[in-house]
Amino acid sequence: LKSISALTVEGRGQGRTPAPRRKMSGSKSQKTRVCYFYDALMGTYYYGPDHPMKPHRLRMTHSLISSYGLYKKMQVYRPHPAHYKEITQFHAEDYTDFLRRVCPDNEKECQLELQKFNLGLYTDCPIFPGLYNFCQLYTGASIDGACKL
Repeated sequence: LKSISALTVEGRGQGRTPAPRRKMSGSKSQKTRVCYFYDALMGTYYYGPDHPMKPHRLRMTHSLISSYGLYKKMQVYRPHPAHYKEITQFHAEDYTDFLRRVCPDNEKECQLELQKFNLGLYTDCPIFPGLYNFCQLYTGASIDGACKL
């Protein structure tokens, strides 16, 4: 069994069973396609013990999809890490620059900006190692998913 992350972007339809057709109201039937975006790095980040977001659940979900062979019925993609310019199309440059710069080691020196952007210890947006890289991955996955729609 290959890992899903190895079955990336260009493997569309190879050795896969055709998706079932569904009836569209007022139109011809159309294939239902499930697209799955996954990068193994997404499950390695840690928001902290008290935060409800647990990226390791992505690894667990991926493991189940692999184990049950569900990936064979999906189009599997590895999302691209979003570039700075892509992120700043949706977020202010000062916010994006701050995300690039902040880390647990310099968090104490950044209290004013943490307050300004509502980030940090007593918020639902903690600072953790690799924060900007994580943002790049999930933003890239969101953009890629939107493009597939």
